[in-house]
Amino acid sequence: MHHILLVEDDPDVGTLLEYTLLGAGYHVSRVGTLAAAELLLDDRSHDLLLADMRLPDGCGIDVADKAKARGIKTLLLTGDAFRAAPERLEAHPYVLKPIRPRELLVVIERVLRGVGP
Repeated sequence: MHHILLVEDDPDVGTLLEYTLLGAGYHVSRVGTLAAAELLLDDRSHDLLLADMRLPDGCGIDVADKAKARGIKTLLLTGDAFRAAPERLEAHPYVLKPIRPRELLVVIERVLRGVGP
C-alpha cells in the first residue's frame, strides 16, 4: 500500500486526516512542521506528500517543491489558495479546505495514479 507523508500543524485536522488515511489502508507518517517533513523526505520512501499550505515554520509549497524534486507526488491543502503564492501553487495539485474525507480519498487516488486532482 502507498505511504503518505502528512504535514499538518492543526492537531484536530491532522488527527482527522490521519484516521481517514489509515482507514483507507494507507501507511502514514504525520508531522506538523516543514523541518520535520524535510527530515522524513530524506529518511523514508514516500509515495505522496499531503501538506497544508500554512505551517508554523513556512509554506507547504516549499516542502512540496523538495518532494517533487525527489519524485514524490504532492497534494496541498489550503483554505486560501488564491492569496498564497498562486504562481508557485500551479506546480502542485491542491484541494481547498474544508474537504470531506471521502472526497479527499478520491483526489489522493487520482494524484497517485497520475491523473491530477
